Amino acid sequence: MSKRRLPTARMGDYMPAPGRSDGRFVGDEEEIPMHRLSINSRRSIDSAGMSSTFSIDTPLMAAASDMDEPHSRITMPHTHLDPGGKRGKARTEPLNPQDNAFKKSRYPANVVSNNKYNIITFLPLVLFEQFKFFFNMYFLLVALSQFVPQLRIGYLFTYVGPLVFVLAVTMAKEWHDDYARRKRDGEANSQRYLRLTVDGPMAVSSSKIRVGDLVLIEKNQRVPADMVLLRTTESSGACFVRTDQLDGETDWKLRIAVPPTQKLDDSLDLFLLHGSVYADAPHKDIYDFVGNLVIDSGLPDAQAVTVPLGVENTMWANTTLASGSAVGYVVYTGRDTRAAMNTGHAKTKVGILDTEVNRLSKILFVVTLGLSLAMVALDGFKAVWYITLFRFLILFSSIIPISLRVNLDMGKSFYSMMIERDREIPGAVVRNSMIPEELGRIEYCLTDKTGTLTCNEMELKRVHMGVMAYTLETSDEVTRHLRANLKDRVGAEDPEETRQPSALAKGHGKARRDMPQRVFDMVESLALCHNVTPAEESAPAADSGTHDDRAGVAVSKPMSYQASSPDEVAIVKWTEHVGVVLAERTLSTITLRLDALLPEEQRGHGTAPLLTYDILQVFPFTSESKRMGIVVQSRLSGDMYFIQKGADAVMTRIVEYNDWLDEECGNMARDGLRTLVVGRKRLSRQAYARFEQAYSQARASVVGRAEAMRQAVADHLESDLELLGLTGVEDRLQDHVRTTLELLGNAGVRVWMLTGDKVETATCVAVSARLVRRGQLVHVISGLRSASEVSAALETLRTLGDCCVVIDGDSLQVALDFYRDEFVRIAAALPAVVCCRCSPTQKADVVRVLQQHTGKRVLAVGDGGNDVSMIQAADVGVGLVGLEGRQASLAADFSVDQFSYLARLLLWHGRNSYKRSAKLAQFVIHRGLIISIMQVVFSALFYFAPIALFQGMLLVGYTTVYTMAPVFSLVLDRDVSDEIAMLYPELYAELTKGRALSLKTFFIWLLISIYQGGALMMLAVWLFDTDFIHVVSISFTGLVLNELLMVALEIRTWHRWMIWSILGSLAIYVASIWVLPAYFDVMFILSAAFVWKTVVITAVSAVPLYIIKVIRRIYAPPAYAKLT
Repeated sequence: MSKRRLPTARMGDYMPAPGRSDGRFVGDEEEIPMHRLSINSRRSIDSAGMSSTFSIDTPLMAAASDMDEPHSRITMPHTHLDPGGKRGKARTEPLNPQDNAFKKSRYPANVVSNNKYNIITFLPLVLFEQFKFFFNMYFLLVALSQFVPQLRIGYLFTYVGPLVFVLAVTMAKEWHDDYARRKRDGEANSQRYLRLTVDGPMAVSSSKIRVGDLVLIEKNQRVPADMVLLRTTESSGACFVRTDQLDGETDWKLRIAVPPTQKLDDSLDLFLLHGSVYADAPHKDIYDFVGNLVIDSGLPDAQAVTVPLGVENTMWANTTLASGSAVGYVVYTGRDTRAAMNTGHAKTKVGILDTEVNRLSKILFVVTLGLSLAMVALDGFKAVWYITLFRFLILFSSIIPISLRVNLDMGKSFYSMMIERDREIPGAVVRNSMIPEELGRIEYCLTDKTGTLTCNEMELKRVHMGVMAYTLETSDEVTRHLRANLKDRVGAEDPEETRQPSALAKGHGKARRDMPQRVFDMVESLALCHNVTPAEESAPAADSGTHDDRAGVAVSKPMSYQASSPDEVAIVKWTEHVGVVLAERTLSTITLRLDALLPEEQRGHGTAPLLTYDILQVFPFTSESKRMGIVVQSRLSGDMYFIQKGADAVMTRIVEYNDWLDEECGNMARDGLRTLVVGRKRLSRQAYARFEQAYSQARASVVGRAEAMRQAVADHLESDLELLGLTGVEDRLQDHVRTTLELLGNAGVRVWMLTGDKVETATCVAVSARLVRRGQLVHVISGLRSASEVSAALETLRTLGDCCVVIDGDSLQVALDFYRDEFVRIAAALPAVVCCRCSPTQKADVVRVLQQHTGKRVLAVGDGGNDVSMIQAADVGVGLVGLEGRQASLAADFSVDQFSYLARLLLWHGRNSYKRSAKLAQFVIHRGLIISIMQVVFSALFYFAPIALFQGMLLVGYTTVYTMAPVFSLVLDRDVSDEIAMLYPELYAELTKGRALSLKTFFIWLLISIYQGGALMMLAVWLFDTDFIHVVSISFTGLVLNELLMVALEIRTWHRWMIWSILGSLAIYVASIWVLPAYFDVMFILSAAFVWKTVVITAVSAVPLYIIKVIRRIYAPPAYAKLT
């Protein structure tokens, strides 16, 4: 079939487009430089004629299906809603965007949305969230009652005004927070991507991407929507994606482009194809996908094909392309993507202090109702007593102070501002200013691993070979041994011989070898046994001959590597560092470059000999086998080797007997290093032929194929391997992680680590981070599939006591399904818990289960998109700004740059916020109680008449200009300095008991209020019984002075603003005496009698409390007092 050429420049052609001289395409929205679109793919390995089905049968491709190890899943039913392509419906769409005439509104917009409100729901939801609190509903009813003439007491604005002000402040805060969230979402939705069109590529924002679009993804770029991979720049059609922002796993995932589209000469040839793409209904399972790609016409051989699609052909949203460039066909957008479906919607979080204050307000209402009934009863239920009852309820309504919400909300804003301005926590952002007090009540901290505790930067720290161990500091010794070994066999003086190392592969048997030979064997095996591919290939020199006959010479180039595991990259980088470089890897060969033969100054600039090996078999790593192996054949010597590396638990029985392996594995594990045992076995041609025959028969089995293949490898290869050495790889922890975890542990916070990574990886990080104390038992629960197995495991765990339990996702799910209560009860009492292979939904489930069954406050911290559900489900969510994006940070309540900042956030800011708010809440309640007690005494003395003692400006001024600033200045108070709070984290542990605000402290303040209110009113009536206006002025003056003295009594650390607020409020009150002549007799107030009687009244009400405080300080000092 003759190909119709498009009237545009082709991607990958480095020639200007027609009519242009600057090498640019013209898009509808933005001109794109041509060099950014280099995706001219080479022919696939399979160059045979295209058929309706495709088979990939090479070692690397065969490994692809096994690359994704078994994961814990929470499989959700595939919902089917209304037809027409709406969410929840399977979809079939045209492959060619030109044929895509469907309406864009059929599928969700591709937007990130973390906001809680929209223009319609804002007012109803905010009002609902406010009036679900008892005291807000109470004051709404009180304010409405003032519109009834029979119930009106005093001025209407004294009841309606404060309520309106509280609601206005709350709505302003909610609008501000939600606007900030919407603004941040807009930044994420405006990221630019290249959409391929028939007229050329066009730059569009992420929110403009729709189902059916062809989108170009470049290396290290985030995938904006769920896609089917059509093409990559890799000739094999394979590429790697990083999924740690989706499932938390550090291993890169191998993805394979659809073969027919990969074989096209150019990406714009996709517009010559006509067919369809089928995708199953959107669901949560990120490890499952069912689809088909049908090409009816447009292929070079003019043959229609149907290609089944699996998860290996997909790139999910929020993953990152780790190698090359790729073109994807969008199948799911917006809320239909796997990432969005595993993310919970933002909810309104209510702090425990707000809940406790709401409970106290109900008690105060009972007190108010009891006092009102008592007044009516003592009056003999006269006439319309129920009207009198309602008037007393309104008269005593200040017992439940509406200013409490105002003060607490203002305090929350102040605490948030202090967090953001703390120079010890640079970059901190408070995204939810309603719950800073929650930071002071945390008992469980659930943390992600990758990017949160660790930097996800693997580094080979140690290599042990039985008689000698090497570290990074001694790697130059390894290079010297390599050079010595190679020079003995090559003769470095002859450059021509250096270019043809004819004897490099000799002397590899089990005979006694010197140290240089042993070092070379170890380094060579590490450089061969992996699934790493160099991102940049070293092209052989033109005169170096072919690899089939001898080693060639390559020009050194900077190397970057791609692999499914960062551990393997770390090992290959180490071999490069010591002088054996992975120069090239194809599906069937590995080429090593021997830089160790070159002088230091010529490395990376000169030439070096090459060694080439044929890959005969690859046995990929799985979580069950815990090892990977490879069979290679040297093209120089023809020798075949089976090289294997794996966990010490399985390799111990595979390698020959030795007396040092167990001890050294233990030493490395105690240092937090991830160990791999390396062994090798030389194979004769006959031995390999026997294995190949058995292995081929196993692969042809219909029943039990996988087990038969494993058995063939075990029988013919995995025995009597020569032990070459042991490696220790470290996943570098973030700065001060160990110190932070130790501080949290001493503060009584139990830390759980929830990760999508492997059991071995998570265990090593837990040990390295000191989450597991030295000498503490680590108990692993994995591979459980039945309720009986879980029951036995829990029984064993119960008997172990103080240990760290490590449990994988499958076992965790079975435990939660059948033994939820028992598992949580046992796990919650352990000092540390590590959950591995957790899906995003599972992380959120663990948070909710822990909340429900312990009733404790749970904090979740993470840095990736896979942590968003956990962060939103927790009582407090902390997001880290990571290298992979800001999704967790945007969805969190608090955002910080490092995990280590968590200690100061809790131990200093959390402690202060909770203690200050607890004191502020109780003082505001006391301020309302004392004036109500005075009202009770006044009404009782004046024949139980529901007449207000203080009216109008006195009542309003009491809670605002006269006492508000001094009372609110309590948010500046502190009992210890930040140095002491961080030095003694045990002070934080006291807060979790809730003693700062409890029924005990509430009733203490209630008794104080009854005493002071009664004393003030009784003494005022007794000393000034001649004139009612004198009773009001003296009692109110005594009340104001008493409150100012009580503020001073509660302050532990004086701040200059506290002094100014007290003096300023006193000056305002004195000045108001002349401004409000209706309430004060100025001539009487200036008399000596008024002054000394006021002093007596105030002293009687306040001085006893000072005496009690001094006595308690001497005989029962608080914990913090012992440190100051």
